[in-house]
Amino acid sequence: MVEAAAWVCVRERRVLVVRATGSDAFYLPGGKPEPGESDAGAAAREVSEEVGINVDPAGLRHFTTIDAPAHNRPPGTRVRLVCFTSDEPGEPEAANEIAEIGWFTSADAGRCAPAIRMVLDELVGADLID
Repeated sequence: MVEAAAWVCVRERRVLVVRATGSDAFYLPGGKPEPGESDAGAAAREVSEEVGINVDPAGLRHFTTIDAPAHNRPPGTRVRLVCFTSDEPGEPEAANEIAEIGWFTSADAGRCAPAIRMVLDELVGADLID
């Protein structure tokens, strides 16, 4: 099981996604917690590293936890993705290993990793994205 945390940023009925250099799929900004780091702390750190927005871990609100097949991992590997939302200002910009950012709707699900497709479904169900 891969443990990861991510930030769900919705603006104008689209969700922020990122694609790392060398990857064929888009993900939410986020990553794996370091030893002793909380899920919220990991999400905040990764958001800062990947898109340059400073997120206060204390201000993050749990949105959903997803259990899905892990993308680009051996068959049978699963990911547990803890997703948070917050209302942070600023314009995200690709940084470090991020090659591209995008603002996706459910129509873009085919370009996303399996766990992110599930998050998109939840965002549509909550009437947050188209």
